[in-house]
Amino acid sequence: MTADLAPVLAGARVMPVLTVPDAGTAASLADALASGGAGCAEVTFRTRDAEQVVKAMAAHGGLTVGVGTVLTAEQAERAVAAGARFVVSPGFSEEVVEKCRELDVPVLPGVATATELMRALRAGVRTVKLFPAEALGGLRTLRALAAPFPQARFVPTGGIGAGLLAGYLAEPAVLAVGGSWMATAAHLKRGDYGEIRRLTAEAVERSLP
Repeated sequence: MTADLAPVLAGARVMPVLTVPDAGTAASLADALASGGAGCAEVTFRTRDAEQVVKAMAAHGGLTVGVGTVLTAEQAERAVAAGARFVVSPGFSEEVVEKCRELDVPVLPGVATATELMRALRAGVRTVKLFPAEALGGLRTLRALAAPFPQARFVPTGGIGAGLLAGYLAEPAVLAVGGSWMATAAHLKRGDYGEIRRLTAEAVERSLP
């Protein structure tokens, strides 16, 4: 079995997904997210400064920081060395799962089909990322996958905005929902941390029981 993701999320059911090109914005971004009530955030490994962003946001102390878009075991190792508390992948990779097991960090592999979900469960992963959720059919697909696999829990991401959040969170199989609408590239370019804080607080409030 891999390490459990649920305790790392510390009860958070909304996970901002961040692509941050400039590490200089990381501290202000972490402040905005934390003050908006976010408990965790996923920083994608898509930019040159990604490792420095993770280090800065992890040092903030107010967020549990994970790393997304992890495609290889080597990237997983670098992510954890930078301070990531969990690892997210867009698809299912045995080598990434095995490396995370060695490092004793939770891993959230992406699945899009029943076959991929069966592979994840066989590897000891009980919580998976449904990706790209909306492009795959959204709630209809999630329910169709959850029905024959009651032991699985899902973190859907991909195309989900504020207006869809409540519908996903109402599903018993959903642990949390990830999305980029709370801190978009446009927000970061403008330095609009007040809007990031507002959108985060709104999402967190909608996620409460």
